[in-house]
Amino acid sequence: MAQALRPNTAGSLFATDGKTHPLQDALLAVTLVLGVVSFVTAMFHNLHLLSSWTGLIGIATGAYGQWISETTRERFGLILGLGASGVGFFLGMAHGGLFGGVF
Repeated sequence: MAQALRPNTAGSLFATDGKTHPLQDALLAVTLVLGVVSFVTAMFHNLHLLSSWTGLIGIATGAYGQWISETTRERFGLILGLGASGVGFFLGMAHGGLFGGVF
């Protein structure tokens, strides 16, 4: 039961190995924000440009974040952001695409 009394000495909220991961945490935050923006704006037909572009960028940042992630918490958050970005991207593409109505 000694492990129950051990204090949490993690350097970051998302790091479970006791080290800080500033790049991975930044990619996680960016992916989550882009995913939420893409998912929410995908519900509005006239915001398909914003939805599709934020979804595409969210997918790219999430994929790179998955490639360099080091902890399970980072990967879990990145998967949530990737899922939201993917849904927003595909709905944005269905509503008019990346350049729909511009050219």
